[in-house]
Amino acid sequence: MKELIKIARPLHWTKNFALFAALLFSGNLFSQLHVITVIWAFISFCLISSSIYIFNDIRDINEDKVHPLKRKRPLAAGTLSVTAATIEMFTLASLSIFIALLLNQLFFIAVVTYLILQISYSLFLKNIPTIDIIIIATGFIIRVYSGAFVIDAHLSVWFLLCVISVALFLASGKRRAELNIIEHTSGVTRKSLSKYERELLNSYVTMFGNSAWLSWALFTFFESPEAPLPVWLFLAEISRTTTISKLLMITIPVVIFTIMRYQSLIFEGKSEAPETLLLKDKPLVISVLFWVGLIVWILYFAGRSLPTI
Repeated sequence: MKELIKIARPLHWTKNFALFAALLFSGNLFSQLHVITVIWAFISFCLISSSIYIFNDIRDINEDKVHPLKRKRPLAAGTLSVTAATIEMFTLASLSIFIALLLNQLFFIAVVTYLILQISYSLFLKNIPTIDIIIIATGFIIRVYSGAFVIDAHLSVWFLLCVISVALFLASGKRRAELNIIEHTSGVTRKSLSKYERELLNSYVTMFGNSAWLSWALFTFFESPEAPLPVWLFLAEISRTTTISKLLMITIPVVIFTIMRYQSLIFEGKSEAPETLLLKDKPLVISVLFWVGLIVWILYFAGRSLPTI
C-alpha cells in the first residue's frame, strides 16, 4: 500500500491547486456550492495526474534506474510490480473521468484533453526541445481553465496572460534545474536536454520571469476592485498622493520577491520538482501564503470583490 501511494506522487498534487484560482478571483471563495464543486474537480485532477505519473514510470523504468532521484521510485527500485501499477493506473483514470462526467461537460473535455496531451508528451513530445516546455506550461493552463469551467467563471485576458507567463516560467525553470542533475549522472536521462544550451534556458527563465511579474502588474492595474470603504476614502481626502484606487497593486512587491526567490532556486538546481519547493522552502512558502492572504483581504474585505476576472 505504501508503494501504491508513493507511485501516485501525492506531493505533485500541489500543482492542482491552480484549479482554485478562478474560485478565488471570481468572488466565490465563500460560496459553499462552488467550493465543494471545485474540491471535486481538484480530486478528479489529482486522480488523472497520478494515473499519468504511473504511466510515465511504467514506460521509463530503464531510464529512471540511472537517474539520481527517479531511481528511488517504486518501479525503478523494484519495490512494486508493473502489474499492480497498471491496475492502479486504470483505476485512478476511470475514477477521474467518472467524476468529471458528473461535474461538467466542459470540465470533462478539459480532463480528457489533459490526459491525451500528457500521454502524447510521455510518448514523444517530451523529446522535442522547446515543445516539451510548452506542453508542461499547457498543463498548468488547463488546470486553471478547468477550475473556471467547473464553476462557469469568466477569465479576463490579463489573467490569462499571467497564467501563461507563470506556467512558462515554471516549465523553463524545471528544465534549467535538470541540467544541473545531468552532471551527476552517467548520461542524459531526457533526450531533449541534450539539445538545450544552459545559456538558452537561462534566457528563457529570465524572459518568462519578467513577463510573469509584468503581466501580474497589468492585471492588478486593469482588474483591481474599487476601494469604497471609509478608510480608503479618508486617505483620498488627505492627499492625492495617498489616494488608493488599485488595491491589488499592493501585491506586486510580493510577486516580485516570489519570482526572485524561485529564480534563485532554479540557478541553484533545486527546482526540478516545483511542487516540493512550495512545501519545503520557507521563504517561498511564506511569500505564497502572504500573497494569497493579501488577495483574499483585498477582494473580500478591503474593497468590493470582482464580479468577473
